[in-house]
Amino acid sequence: MSDQSISYSNLLEQKNEIMKASVGIDYDQYKIGKIAFDYEKMLADTGYKIEDIEKIQSESGVGNTPLKELKNISALARKHSPKGYGARIFIKDEALNDSGSFKARRASISCYQAKKQGYKGVIAATSGNYGAAVASQAAKYGLKCIIVQECYDSRGVGQPEIIEKARACEAYGAEVIQLTVGPELFYTFLLLLKETGYFNASLYSPYSVLGIETLGKEIITDCLKVTGKTPDAVIITNAGGGNLTGTTRGIRKATDNKVQIIAASVNLKGLHMASDNDFNRKSFTTGHTGFGIPFVTNPDRSDVPRSAARPLRYMDRYVTVNQGQVFFVTEALTALEGIERGPAGNTSLAAAIAIAREMKSDQIIVVQETEYTSAGKHHQAQLDFAKKNGILVEFGDPHLEVPGKSIILPRSVDDLFVEDIQLDYLRESYLRNVLKGVESISEADIDYLIKETNSSHDYIRRLLDEFNIRQEEQL
Repeated sequence: MSDQSISYSNLLEQKNEIMKASVGIDYDQYKIGKIAFDYEKMLADTGYKIEDIEKIQSESGVGNTPLKELKNISALARKHSPKGYGARIFIKDEALNDSGSFKARRASISCYQAKKQGYKGVIAATSGNYGAAVASQAAKYGLKCIIVQECYDSRGVGQPEIIEKARACEAYGAEVIQLTVGPELFYTFLLLLKETGYFNASLYSPYSVLGIETLGKEIITDCLKVTGKTPDAVIITNAGGGNLTGTTRGIRKATDNKVQIIAASVNLKGLHMASDNDFNRKSFTTGHTGFGIPFVTNPDRSDVPRSAARPLRYMDRYVTVNQGQVFFVTEALTALEGIERGPAGNTSLAAAIAIAREMKSDQIIVVQETEYTSAGKHHQAQLDFAKKNGILVEFGDPHLEVPGKSIILPRSVDDLFVEDIQLDYLRESYLRNVLKGVESISEADIDYLIKETNSSHDYIRRLLDEFNIRQEEQL
């Protein structure tokens, strides 16, 4: 970076101009009310239909991953279920994409668009698999790539999982800029976009989210091919919400049958994601409540003016699992199925085993993704890192786990459980965020809020009355 003299506040004042130049989208044109915007038009104006995306991805090493039944794990869940219960569990093995995760689908369209519009390079702010995906796809298109990571605490100690992902990004040819936790991430990201003129390969752009729709469509077509019917439930690990948004949209384009969409996150209640003290006291860097809940209740807190990830529109249920449960299930997947995969998809798998025991044996659950694992992403590396940071690791009752203090590994499948987050609580939190400082709204705003919260006119009107927000008269 050449110019560190620009103040944080001065750079933030230029945010909208920088974003518009780096994504090529004028977000202001989609405003249709005080708070509403034309979400579907924003997506449609990209010009990409799902058939176009399938073609692009098929030419860039992305998609058409196998759907695999976990017969041994399904049998184990059934053994620990009441008679006649224990659903069949399948995984969509997204680790077989180039770069090793479903995020190759997001990156494929972002990089394709960057190349199409004549950008020389792409930038992404991410500590996750998306960085490796963007770097991989950028290499295919001959684009330069910069990945900005929150990697270290103030002592210079880095998360093993994040360090491993940086290694992957560099292997694909990206320049990786590693930062300590805190507000410098967004400052650095904006400054790089301004100085380089590169494309903002944001996780939350329409291009990124549309790229995931093919995954939802494949889940339906694969499940019909393998089982003769559509899945009863699809479980999706939830962080920023793009994964759930894109997959659900793809499912709905492929079938009119009701498929329950279940979001799953690791419970990190009590840990603050921007806290230097808490940064290395968590053993999951994505797919946890520290991202999941804030992005559900305030989706536009992202690195674009209007996020294309709107998870509250699409989820039917939101559950959490504890860290120890995910590590237990990661080991079970390896030992029982001979498949070694990383932590994000195994978050959903842990939830799936618990939920399968609630469902009948002829029902089908699809765990929507897997991801690659190696080095610091491996669960043994994460558990060792936790111990070095003073976290108690032991077998016992996972209900007693306290994030940042302990990781309790279940003693058996009987100890696996999910905790439900009430959707009405999330809806109310979302409404409080979006309506802050608003005194009146239009009918267009109300229609928008109904869609945003996946609720009803009566529900929205009741909460507006509680918040003392009046509806404007129509002209």
